[in-house]
Amino acid sequence: MNKHNIFIFLLLAVSAVLLTCGIAKKIMHRRAKADNGIKIAVIPKGTINMWWEVVHKGARKAAEEENVSITWNGPETETDREKQIQAVEDALIQKVSAIVFGPNDFKAMVRPIEKIKASGIPCVLIDSPADTDVYDSFAGTDNFAGGAEAARRIGKALNGKGNVLLIQYVPNSASTDARAAGFKETLKKEFPDIKITAEQYTLGTVDDARQKAVDLLTRFPDTQAMFAVNHPTSVGAYKAIQNQKAAGKIAFVGFDSDPVLLEGIDKGEVLAVIAQNPFDIGYTGVKTAVKILRGEKVDKNIMVPSMAVEKNNLEEMKRKFPEALGL
Repeated sequence: MNKHNIFIFLLLAVSAVLLTCGIAKKIMHRRAKADNGIKIAVIPKGTINMWWEVVHKGARKAAEEENVSITWNGPETETDREKQIQAVEDALIQKVSAIVFGPNDFKAMVRPIEKIKASGIPCVLIDSPADTDVYDSFAGTDNFAGGAEAARRIGKALNGKGNVLLIQYVPNSASTDARAAGFKETLKKEFPDIKITAEQYTLGTVDDARQKAVDLLTRFPDTQAMFAVNHPTSVGAYKAIQNQKAAGKIAFVGFDSDPVLLEGIDKGEVLAVIAQNPFDIGYTGVKTAVKILRGEKVDKNIMVPSMAVEKNNLEEMKRKFPEALGL
């Protein structure tokens, strides 16, 4: 090998080393940027419900934008209070930077929230409040207003007169209790000739909601309308209406979206769905936690608007808010 070839070889070797070092440096920089030491625990009410998976997507999006890491840990079912309490304990043991928490019981989750506060870790509640004010911020739907909107849809469909059934979720779920309260108070005030003939709590599953709704429809055949307060109760109640061959005959309004319910709207079997924006709730929860960690001022209550989906805006809403509708 002559001197000229040796020089070219050495030049190429040095260039390769510098290029490799540059790439490695960029990778290390990106890793450092993506892992800046901030870890936020996001604790949902439940992990098997599609609605909460959309919340998870919103939380991940916010974490990516803020270059923080999140953990996702909670009970499978929204009625498992002990597992959710344990998820809080796990987050505290891990010494996370902040906790974004969707309490699945208005009363039972007070002590865990107070424990988070006592640890000095910022706590942002999402979806449902709890019977305490020691949290830093709350991001969720105006549930009372959503229930009121459902009452107005049914009131208009029945021309202000008729019998309605109310399918509740589980006791002490603050968000769904608020929807039921908004529904009942609005009917009483604005549509006094519409009577709630019965209301029924469920075990929080689609199957139980379906069976309980079938029982009510059997007991009260003179039913003109029905309102269900969240995703599992809405899907279950709609299946019950179909089971009883009453689809399209009963003015049904559900709360929270599902492809099955959207198909029902398209077929004229579901009057409307009051849809939350779970993506924005998860996104706002993590964003708010990061602001608190930066020392920025945040609002105590951040309302994420709900949306009414019906026949005349169905396709538009699908295009604009696919993730919020669970598509």
